Amino acid sequence: MSHRLQAVRGMNDILPDEAESWEWLEEALRAWLKSYGYRPIRMPIVEPTPLFKRAIGEVTDIVEKEMYSFVDSLNGEPLTLRPEGTAGCVRAVIQHNVAAERPQRLYYSGQMFRHERPQKGRYRQFHQVGVEAFGFTGPDVDAEQILMGARLWQELGLDNIRLEMNSLGQPEERATHRAALIGYLEAHQDQLDEDALRRLHSNPLRILDTKNPAMHDLVSNAPRLMDYLGAESLAHFERVQSLVRHAGVSFTVNPRLVRGLDYYNLTVFEWVTDALGAQGTVCAGGRYDGLVEQLGGKPTPACGFALGVERLLALLEDSGNLPQAESPDVYIIHQGDTASDLALRVAESLRDTGLDVVYHCGGGSFKSQMKRADSSGAPLAVIIGDDEVASGQVTVKTMRQKDWVEGDAANNQVRVALDDLAEHIMSQWTENDLGQGL
Repeated sequence: MSHRLQAVRGMNDILPDEAESWEWLEEALRAWLKSYGYRPIRMPIVEPTPLFKRAIGEVTDIVEKEMYSFVDSLNGEPLTLRPEGTAGCVRAVIQHNVAAERPQRLYYSGQMFRHERPQKGRYRQFHQVGVEAFGFTGPDVDAEQILMGARLWQELGLDNIRLEMNSLGQPEERATHRAALIGYLEAHQDQLDEDALRRLHSNPLRILDTKNPAMHDLVSNAPRLMDYLGAESLAHFERVQSLVRHAGVSFTVNPRLVRGLDYYNLTVFEWVTDALGAQGTVCAGGRYDGLVEQLGGKPTPACGFALGVERLLALLEDSGNLPQAESPDVYIIHQGDTASDLALRVAESLRDTGLDVVYHCGGGSFKSQMKRADSSGAPLAVIIGDDEVASGQVTVKTMRQKDWVEGDAANNQVRVALDDLAEHIMSQWTENDLGQGL
């Protein structure tokens, strides 16, 4: 017996019942993004490895430990499955001069890949929706992107997500703080864990974001980056806070919030929840004004964020806010060659009216077909046999209650002239029910 192949651990199949929830959420996200003027862009899943090393930073967990990288056997080029979307989006904007003439609001969605230990909310293949704005210098776009998150949680009925914000200032301010931070940590080197010791001189700012409880008191007393920010950086952050506050969105300033990617400056933010255990970040981002120039483009201010689709779906499921499974409007049952031919034509004519119709395939008795019709969730079954073909009528059976216009039609069945079938079904449905199944 041959060995049965399985999916790669941490790269999950999304089966039909779950995939319908994904599509529902994706449609809601597209409408939300369009309402803010963001337009779609699609980038390759595979990018040159140096892109991520230059953009994300070589001394980061992503680059050091998590990237799926390989050498193309055809030309020896080092390639990587994208671990995040911003770098690829910036590369595309530079390559095609997308932001050369005017500022741009862009979004993308799709698979990302990181070689991590799989757990709930953290997978090796995961999905993100990313939002990037290019060419906007002021704090207003920072605030708008934060408010986008607040609106999305409201539209999805999620009230267990909170906002944390911080400012990373500018590179020269971080350099001064970095020296002070290294001096402080060196004086307490005996309290540093292995990860912190490794980062002490390469990326000390990331030590402030440690998840090790034993180090929390140490990092709480460390020099605060905010104390090293200049007047312009502080004014920028104050304006972001003011705009968010006046929009009625509450937040916490978290001085330990530094984000895990090297390209950020000024505003950074995270939307977090306690409902997902350790994987509490649902949406995160900030400003990255130097990245376009760093990757070879002209100096271009930029700001963006990404949200995790799996984590958002988990929150929606836990809160009971996912829609019911989709079902067809009509299931067509038939028996006999002539009836089957007619049933196929009837199915097409009903689809012309906007209804979702399942035509029974595979034969079987009327009883077995009725079971299939019932399990499909369709509220109506149209039955076509020899009698119906001879009379020019079909039988319409109500399988389950729906929001009917003409009273309670549940469990009834009527004969309807073939020419009147579409009109009969449409007259029974309320406008909101059409094409919606259950």
